[in-house]
Amino acid sequence: MTHSPTQPQARAHITVPPAHPMVMLLGSGDSLLRVIETAFPAVDIHVRGNEISATGDAADVALVQRLFDEMLLVLRTGAPMTEDAVERSIAMLRASGDGADGAETPAEVLTQNILSNRGRTIRPKTLNQKRYVDAIDRHTIVFGIGPAGTGKTYLAMAKAVQALQSKQVSRIILTRPAVEAGERLGFLPGTLFDKIDPYLRPLYDALHDMLDPDSIPRLMAAGTIEVAPLAYMRGRSQPVFTKVLTPDGWRPIGDLQVGDLVIGSNGEPTPVLGVFPQGERDIYRVTAQDGSWTLCCGEHLWTVRTASAKRRDKPWRVLETQEMIGDLGAAHARRYELPMLTAPVCFPEREVPLDPYALGLMLGDGCVSGRRTPSFATADPELVSALEMAVPGVKVRSRGGCNDLVNRLPTPGDAEGGLLTHPLEQALRTLDLLGRKPNSTFVPDDYLHNSAEVRLAVLQGLLDTDGGAVTQKDRTRRIQYSTASVLLRDDVVALVQSLGGVAYTSRRSAEGREQGTAVAAHRYDTHVIDIRLPEGIEPFRLARKAEKYHAAEGGGRPMRFIDSIEPAGREEAVCIQVAAEDSLYVTQDYLLTHNTLNDAFIILDEAQNTSAEQMKMFLTRLGFDSKIVITGDVTQVDLPSGTKSGLRQVQEILGDVEDVHFSRLTSQDVVRHKLVGRIVDAYEKYDNAQGPTGRNGK
Repeated sequence: MTHSPTQPQARAHITVPPAHPMVMLLGSGDSLLRVIETAFPAVDIHVRGNEISATGDAADVALVQRLFDEMLLVLRTGAPMTEDAVERSIAMLRASGDGADGAETPAEVLTQNILSNRGRTIRPKTLNQKRYVDAIDRHTIVFGIGPAGTGKTYLAMAKAVQALQSKQVSRIILTRPAVEAGERLGFLPGTLFDKIDPYLRPLYDALHDMLDPDSIPRLMAAGTIEVAPLAYMRGRSQPVFTKVLTPDGWRPIGDLQVGDLVIGSNGEPTPVLGVFPQGERDIYRVTAQDGSWTLCCGEHLWTVRTASAKRRDKPWRVLETQEMIGDLGAAHARRYELPMLTAPVCFPEREVPLDPYALGLMLGDGCVSGRRTPSFATADPELVSALEMAVPGVKVRSRGGCNDLVNRLPTPGDAEGGLLTHPLEQALRTLDLLGRKPNSTFVPDDYLHNSAEVRLAVLQGLLDTDGGAVTQKDRTRRIQYSTASVLLRDDVVALVQSLGGVAYTSRRSAEGREQGTAVAAHRYDTHVIDIRLPEGIEPFRLARKAEKYHAAEGGGRPMRFIDSIEPAGREEAVCIQVAAEDSLYVTQDYLLTHNTLNDAFIILDEAQNTSAEQMKMFLTRLGFDSKIVITGDVTQVDLPSGTKSGLRQVQEILGDVEDVHFSRLTSQDVVRHKLVGRIVDAYEKYDNAQGPTGRNGK
């Protein structure tokens, strides 16, 4: 080694192992060697046998030696070396300097396999690409921002497919704004699908590179992969007047605000994280086989499961309303099962003027239609004793048959000639039940929205009097209840549903019915309710009914299936996001629904063309066990004048938020034709010269 006063000279030797033929290292016709010689003109490189020597400037010789070492590491993994890979390795080595900053080496970048399909392996090609891919692994939300051709979307797609194949997620959702370059869909020819297809085509093309083309239609039909314009994701809403269950009872969804509590699938309160008005939407009525129903838009989300998925122990799926239309039946059975409450709804306990079990007994066998002294019609001494124990200060006095008076017991404090208060009569008056005819009784709200123990006690009193176990050969047991009151029918259904059960109603007309033992029963139509309650909830206290109920085979699991989905006009709609782990909340008739995306890998492409409102809407769709990648080029915003790009604004808003990462790629990361990188640089230089009011100054 010789030294020069101005340019210290160095010499390095590289020995290539026999396992790696020189042609793999130097390239066909020495093409790779020529790339290295061009990049280091001051270094003299010679090849003899399996020995390579490099002589020249010390810093350049050190880089050349590191370059050959990195190339050998890449070849050792079986990955190929190309001219482009050599050029990128040189750029990485020069950028890292002496390597003291801990930057990733070229071999680490070029050998990181993301996905392999049909003999093709997808890998990052630049240092920034590797950091972008690593950020997707480490963070829940990642923004990939950079010029066209830097692999932002392609790498995100590869990570999504990898996550799906490794069962990290159960579905992939790919979306992008449908309108670009100032075009309007209404002026394009063809159907809606024909109009939006060109905008989604790049996503389809990337999918075909990464998956077996024959499997893609199946995955899309099953909802495992969804490709849709961003506008299709904004809906997922319900009409503003739709009832949602809160700890204080039912409230219109349009009245809810961030921070309010609603009831989740576990019966517990869960806070509302977001409320997003959606404007007018096409609305559908979704009805279950038990008659329960609610309203929602076509993009609203439902957690469902098919019978075959249940048999194979497959997880529940999330489908849009419109995906299920026309596909509700399977082999003469309903296809989509809906989830049920996993525990009774937890309402706050309220003070009530009458024991809840006694209330149920009186609503069932009591007479409160206006007599000064209430009566109780039962042939069960057990129920008489239960009523006397539940209401202190009363005694049931038999008058023969099944019509007993409920008398007030005298107390030492009674004043002679004074006004005596009947405790049961007073409680019924307080509850607005005294004087009610059999067809107008009801369960007061303070009992309907009370603790699970109170609600169950009311239901047990009703079932011990006017209900009973129904047992049939080869069928699981169920419970049946009948009443002449429409209000009481609906209240019993609500009690059952709030405990996690299902109830089916039917009506028996009073016309032509013979008078039975109940004096007024033949005067009114009878409403019959078939009930199934979850395992562990005891419907009866009366011994003979409980014995019959438990003597039969299992009670059967309460289940709900979607029976129909029908158009219901257009309505002003709103969507909410809740903090519950499964994103489910209780809507009308105790149906469970939601509108966030759980267990999904979601990609928003061309995000520079989203408005600030669209960006907020999209980000708040994030559910549990999900990941979002948002890609875009802030230099190519194409929004109407005065509309700020959501991608530009979000960097100011979320820049310091934990678990949100911004990956920035540059012209050096362009993996298309080399000329694309030069074009990007030229436009950037021009834009900088024009200032903030120049091109794309939105």
